[in-house]
Amino acid sequence: MSIRDIHTPVLLDRCVELLGPALQHDGAVYVDGTLGMGGHSEAFLERFPQARLVGLDRDPDALRIAGERLARFADRTTLVHTVYDGIREALGEAGVGRADAILYDLGVSSFQLDEAERGFAYAQDAPLDMRMDPTGGMTAADVIATYGEGDLRRIFERYGEEKLAGRYARAIIAARADAAIERSGRLVDILQDATPSALKNAGHPAKRVFQALRIEVNGELAALERAIPAALSSLAVGGRMVVLAYQSLEDRFVKRLFAEAVRSKAPAGLPMEMPEHAPEFRLLVRGAELASEAEAESNPRAKPVRLRAIERVREVQ
Repeated sequence: MSIRDIHTPVLLDRCVELLGPALQHDGAVYVDGTLGMGGHSEAFLERFPQARLVGLDRDPDALRIAGERLARFADRTTLVHTVYDGIREALGEAGVGRADAILYDLGVSSFQLDEAERGFAYAQDAPLDMRMDPTGGMTAADVIATYGEGDLRRIFERYGEEKLAGRYARAIIAARADAAIERSGRLVDILQDATPSALKNAGHPAKRVFQALRIEVNGELAALERAIPAALSSLAVGGRMVVLAYQSLEDRFVKRLFAEAVRSKAPAGLPMEMPEHAPEFRLLVRGAELASEAEAESNPRAKPVRLRAIERVREVQ
């Protein structure tokens, strides 16, 4: 099967509808902060022949695949190996000052989930890796082997919102005393054994723990908290940004940072807002938009998505 058959970009038409108005002029710059397999970027390059792409991804394999997919647009494409909070540096590498449209499609990509040996999926036995950039850094097995009970409990609670965090942390500590936990299959067995019988039908016990490990290994929330302000500051006036989030922690971060961006800078107590205090940004959608029932049914990975969008309306003088 071709990559287009196995990879369906989430909320593609809506992303084009929201970002398209900012890409109508010659030399417009579209930034895909989470390039993945290039599905969104391919559509934007096809529909906006006057625009150029700056694509970011921390995964060298994703950059290679996207590069092959987008080869026919090579004359207006710059791909950069970096985490998505490196947007300013990536624009500089591309010789660009500001972006007109930015897309962040957060979380683990379908490519990474489908590559069993990467260890992201609890449904497949594989080495506990979970690095989005496999060229360096700690693995999930390293976290399991070296973190104390308190730290394991903390990341399971904070990044997985796991109610059994303490119970699972204790089970892991006890199990690793017998033998190193290096494969996802063994970790899943440990978590299942530690789950009370009454809760075993309340969703897979490994889902939240694997999410927490992935976020910890890749520093995802810390990168996101840096990335959103960096991206907002990189937008030209009239520039737009869309963020697709797939879990509540990510979406809450985005919601908070967008709310701060659209807030008036007027000091409390002023009878009227002065022009210099007006917000620099405005929200393009009310709250968070969901995928339609039809898209969620045809593309299961769209089911949890939350879309938020924002536009820069003025420059600070």
